[in-house]
Amino acid sequence: MKTILIIDDEAEIQELLTIYLTSNGYATVAAGNGIEALEILQEESIDLVIADIMMPQMDGLELLKRTRHSSQIPFLFISAKSDDMDKIYGLQLGADDYVGKPFNPLEVVSRVQALFRRIDVFAKPDKQEQECIEIGDVKLDLKSCQLYKSGIEKEMTSYEYRILELLMGQAGRVFTKAHIYEQVWGEEYIGDENLIMVYISKIREKIEDNRRKPVYLITIRGLGYRFEKSK
Repeated sequence: MKTILIIDDEAEIQELLTIYLTSNGYATVAAGNGIEALEILQEESIDLVIADIMMPQMDGLELLKRTRHSSQIPFLFISAKSDDMDKIYGLQLGADDYVGKPFNPLEVVSRVQALFRRIDVFAKPDKQEQECIEIGDVKLDLKSCQLYKSGIEKEMTSYEYRILELLMGQAGRVFTKAHIYEQVWGEEYIGDENLIMVYISKIREKIEDNRRKPVYLITIRGLGYRFEKSK
């Protein structure tokens, strides 16, 4: 059974998410702020974190920043829809996904399930027939799910891997934001462009010599993105 840590200073939200997650087969642990959450993460085995961004004592962004020093545990943020910059900053720090408040608890469950599906694929790549994709000095090892730039390994999240696997696996093809989202997240695209843009930016930081002048992951204005066939 997967254990999910719910972090929110509102007890009603903790209780609501606990009800829906436990009814879908997950165990839950709750914390009211980032300091409590850090203690739980150090003492218990947690498989995924759901955290509010705005919390007393230590907010969700600071918690994520501290956690990422030692762990790649999946993070799902819940936040007010007006906090777009906080959402983007969270994704840049290494969050995996977010849901805006007010939210439908069934959507949170759906996103949790999607995260675990992506993690399972990321952890078990042995179904892949091709062993690696190598374009220029960028290499994506499909067996170990590792990314190399000029022979140096680059850490990445499961979503970054899935996006690269999609784009590099069909290099030269233009993918719209909607297509990327639906292929990688497994859900209908609802126009959330910021999410895709942040992940593309994070990937470019790892594979481009100059992310502002990309030579691999190219933006096709008005259409989407393309990974160049060769370099």
